[in-house]
Amino acid sequence: MIKKIVLTAIALVSFLTVNAQAAISEDVVKESIVKHSMEMGVDPALALSIAKKESGFKHELKSPYGAVGVFQVLPSTAKKIGYNPYYLNENIKAGLTYYKMMYKMFGSTELALAAYNAGPGNVKKYGGTIPPFRETKRFVNVIMQDYQKMKNNPDPAIAKYSKKAAIDTETEVNNSPKPIELPDLKEIPEQREIDPVMEIL
Repeated sequence: MIKKIVLTAIALVSFLTVNAQAAISEDVVKESIVKHSMEMGVDPALALSIAKKESGFKHELKSPYGAVGVFQVLPSTAKKIGYNPYYLNENIKAGLTYYKMMYKMFGSTELALAAYNAGPGNVKKYGGTIPPFRETKRFVNVIMQDYQKMKNNPDPAIAKYSKKAAIDTETEVNNSPKPIELPDLKEIPEQREIDPVMEIL
């Protein structure tokens, strides 16, 4: 009985934490993504494209598989890399950190995105290629197409933050953002957003 009460309380706190930020505007979410992506050495156009596909920039979103927030990060994954995904800025940093971990592991944007969606284990299982899952292939294709479009026609949030950063740099000394070091984990979290039993094309 006590265990049930504790679990109910934890679930309620998680729900309230996410929904407390439900009113955050899309513009604020985008600017936060651009800010953190620049600080962490990720192309902001790519970061925005990932967030657009994952959540449509809705921080309150929760998937049927338990992934939460703008970058749809699993709480277990976020915890292992040191972030609380129920808060906007930490969710963004968790998503970008995990993406960078996947990029470091596989060496290409497409494979990093595939691992983000299907899990690094599946990318390895299929010989370091994009797994033949309909959802994963679509995930990678949609993001890469949007990324190319955004590079040619940047989102206003990128220009807005870049201008703000330039002004801040003029008034501060040594204000250059320093990429955050990736966590040194013995075991990489298996962030997987899709059902373990997936349809192969």
